[in-house]
Amino acid sequence: MSCLLCRVIGIVVMIASVSEAADRPPRPIPEGEGPRARFLKLIDRPKVPLQATEQPAPGAANLREVAFAYDSEAGQRVPGLLVAPAAATGRLPVVIVLHGTGGSKEGVQPLLRQFAARGVIGVAIDGRYAGDRSGGAPDAYRAAILQTWKTGEGFPFFYDTVWDVLRLLDYLETRADVDPQHIGAIGFSKGGFELYMAAAVDERLAAAVPCIGVQSFGWALEHNAWQSRVGTIQSAVDGAASDAGVRAVNAAFVKRFYERVVPGVHAEFDGPVMLPLIAPRPLLVINGDHDDRTPQPGLKLCVKAARDAYKAADAAKQFEFRLQPNTGHAVNPDSEQYAIGWLVKALKK
Repeated sequence: MSCLLCRVIGIVVMIASVSEAADRPPRPIPEGEGPRARFLKLIDRPKVPLQATEQPAPGAANLREVAFAYDSEAGQRVPGLLVAPAAATGRLPVVIVLHGTGGSKEGVQPLLRQFAARGVIGVAIDGRYAGDRSGGAPDAYRAAILQTWKTGEGFPFFYDTVWDVLRLLDYLETRADVDPQHIGAIGFSKGGFELYMAAAVDERLAAAVPCIGVQSFGWALEHNAWQSRVGTIQSAVDGAASDAGVRAVNAAFVKRFYERVVPGVHAEFDGPVMLPLIAPRPLLVINGDHDDRTPQPGLKLCVKAARDAYKAADAAKQFEFRLQPNTGHAVNPDSEQYAIGWLVKALKK
């Protein structure tokens, strides 16, 4: 009798757990005057002293390389790499380079050196749960996203790294070799998304080149084109579906998932809303015409919204869209070189 009672209790507990997951409310979007204010309120957290540290790092000839670190919030130490021309004096423009999913600051080091060779300081950090912040776990990033689904704590899917970038700007402003009025950035895939979100809410980013990251999450959900983007974090989504008792992941569940772990990404903070907020600062968008992670119809919504905003600001020449032909989720070498020259020119004006 007691064993049967245990089995009944176990079944009840399991049903209650699934029901609780199914009824879990989405993360609330703060009220505010507009998407910029609402987004900043959503990701806001207590600021802590930067506690910045720096030490020389092995570098290439004629370059000065520095390993630095700073606190972006309590318990979050952000490691970074800075590359500058060795013979330069005074304050120089800066380009921040944001890596994609599975990347690291070391992975973009060649780009940092290319910028430094052109007289611009190159800077990179490890995103949340990436590079030196992964703790050595190969799937730390996706595990953190699943944990957010379960607990409602943190925003490891994009938003936490946006916060780290805002704090990186705080750090750069403290450096005697940085011209704080001429800080630009380039980002790739996940880093491209994080870049245009950061540029949309912080005007200290004077120029931006989001690569293969501009997209409309809302359009993708509405037109059954979400699979490729979700595939980059598949284990987290599958784990969330299992936690919620959902047998098959579909658009309705992905929408619930987004609302829980990256609130507003498909609505209040979608690409067509946030990208125009960068106007009138120089903006170059680079995408591939066969990139299923950034489907073209949704991408075109973003581009049209940005182009309209730049025209309204009498800054149409400050916006440029480069659509790479016959290209998937990648940045071609010619586009990379074009972006480097474009950023250097924009920041040295």
